[in-house]
Amino acid sequence: MLSRYALPEMVALWTEQQRQEHWCRAEAALAQAQSEEGIIPESAAVAIAKHARADEELQQRSAQLEQQTRHDVVAFLRALEERIERDDKDAARFLHFGVTSSDILDSAFAMQLLQATHRLQQALKELLEALRAKALEHKHTPCLGRSHGMAAEPTTFGLKLLGFYAEGARTAQRLERARSEIAHVSFSGTVGQHAFVSPEVERRTAALLSERHGASWGGLALACEPCATQVIPRDRHAMLFATFAVTASFLERFTIEIRHLQRSEVAEVREAFGKRQTGSSAMPHKQNPVLSENITGLARLLRMPLQAALENIALWHERDISHSSVERVIAPDTCITLDFALRRTTSIVEGLQVFPQRMQENLDATRGIVFSQGLLIALVQKGLSRKKAYAIVQRASLQATEKGSHLFAALQDDAEANALLNEQETAKLADLTPYTRHVDALFERVLA
Repeated sequence: MLSRYALPEMVALWTEQQRQEHWCRAEAALAQAQSEEGIIPESAAVAIAKHARADEELQQRSAQLEQQTRHDVVAFLRALEERIERDDKDAARFLHFGVTSSDILDSAFAMQLLQATHRLQQALKELLEALRAKALEHKHTPCLGRSHGMAAEPTTFGLKLLGFYAEGARTAQRLERARSEIAHVSFSGTVGQHAFVSPEVERRTAALLSERHGASWGGLALACEPCATQVIPRDRHAMLFATFAVTASFLERFTIEIRHLQRSEVAEVREAFGKRQTGSSAMPHKQNPVLSENITGLARLLRMPLQAALENIALWHERDISHSSVERVIAPDTCITLDFALRRTTSIVEGLQVFPQRMQENLDATRGIVFSQGLLIALVQKGLSRKKAYAIVQRASLQATEKGSHLFAALQDDAEANALLNEQETAKLADLTPYTRHVDALFERVLA
């Protein structure tokens, strides 16, 4: 991952040291659970816990041994075993008792993902708070709603932002559900049949890990995989990456809106622009929406890993290793990138400059065509068929657009419409009240 799009707090969760630290935690908790069941001596569990720490010595020795074993977990276990033997030779033989590498790898991976997604949850919460505040600030700021990029009807800028807030809230719920699917460990042996580690030991190991380390991932309790093979089935992980992809698309949808609204001919909002910031090497006037454009690019990267995560589901028999190399790349890269994207989007919202006067100017520039549906309904209420009323309003709208006149002025050319609506009734149709009268109710419905 490029350091340009990486924040140190998330990067720290994906170092090799952190990976081995989770392995150490898994081995220590397993030994404790086995000692409680009388499977291994209590003294062995104490010795294993004492020496199971991923310090520099253990990392260096593991790296040396991996050159021989070509197996990172075996190298780690031999390095840890050597350390334990120096203190208690008998205890070392009970390390990794009855389990296989995948038990440690998958359980540690679950804890890493939970820590990372907990940070993502915090970042998403901050974004939602920023969107909520900005939406409330512009709750009743009139602006033009657009359909197909064309003028549609009046709305408020706050209501626009409220829609993004609601989408973000759904995203937060999805992330919590995906976390609960990931929060599974397995200590079930070589093909998942618990030949040498009972389900009770597995359950106790999961409980110990949750008690000791759960605070670091938000307190979500670890569960045992109900029916593992040699690995935890990868449909769980695919759902997490699917959630990441949907989250990225939410960020992109919001920032695309900012990009469109910042266009020179629209100019309703603008990203924060520093006093010494430059937008172009050749054109000094440029103030580009580069942060929002960056989110679009990052969203493309965040959706890419989903295909690989889906393909990781179909492993041979009880396990093959084809998923391993994929996850070593996509897990840290995706979490680091999404963390950056979430926090950058929050900065966009917090620094966003909003221009209500320009929003009103753009409404006025439509020359009344945004009130076409109100006019259509008024004519229907006066007794015209919908088909005939639609034809009258459409004709007047096209005339207003082509000739640069106001919709209501163009309507005066239609004798039948003039006979049904007087000047006062027509002018009343330009009142924004029908378009904004339910804004408070919608805010209450979403924010409640």
